[in-house]
Amino acid sequence: MIPTENSMNRNYGKWFLTKVKKAIIDYKMIDSGDRIAVGLSGGKDSSALLFILDAVRIYSPFRFDMVAVSIDLGWGMDYSPLKKYCNELRVPLEIIETNIGPLVFDVRKESNPCSLCSKMRRGALDNAAINLGCNKVALAHHADDIMETLFLNLIFTGRFATFEPTTYLSRKNLTLIRPLIYLDERTIKTIVSAKNLPVIESPCPVSGTTMRVEMKALLDRMEKIFPKARPNILAAMKRKNFFSTMLQE
Repeated sequence: MIPTENSMNRNYGKWFLTKVKKAIIDYKMIDSGDRIAVGLSGGKDSSALLFILDAVRIYSPFRFDMVAVSIDLGWGMDYSPLKKYCNELRVPLEIIETNIGPLVFDVRKESNPCSLCSKMRRGALDNAAINLGCNKVALAHHADDIMETLFLNLIFTGRFATFEPTTYLSRKNLTLIRPLIYLDERTIKTIVSAKNLPVIESPCPVSGTTMRVEMKALLDRMEKIFPKARPNILAAMKRKNFFSTMLQE
């Protein structure tokens, strides 16, 4: 599971490393000497993120430290697969215990639980990063997430906006980075399957039923009609300097 000089497949560059390194360079995500808290939820995306950043650390000029951080939502999730995974990568793992899940669903009984849960999880992750001496937090959002968020905002809020590749939080003196923004979900799934990375089923009561899932289905339908829909949407955003415009607003 650990990439080494002897086992590293030469196709990794074309497969994913070149795109990830380009994203890092394009948006100035990583500097030598950084200490990065990598959000590790147990989902496929975050497991792939940790593996990819470890490969970047080995096979690129970037020199940085990493610590994996898992936010326990209070549902009794089994973290043993993630502990084993991090031990194999020689990356420290910090598990932050919270009661976010029961608070959102049982106490607050939120009609829109995803929004509050996301904010609380991000807050817990940011605070953990600060306490661990990190200056950056890596999140596992990929290219499909960019498009899904774009359509969610467009349809439900009337805003043509999505998340930024790099975001500086001045109040916390933390920088959020998303190194996977140039990788599509199919590539992520291939990496996870090929490297047998751990994936833990989400205990969230609304997993698989959110509006984000609906946006994914919408993009799938668009792609059936126009096979190049996804890459063309991303290309259009890049041509118009979409992220640069967002940063100026």
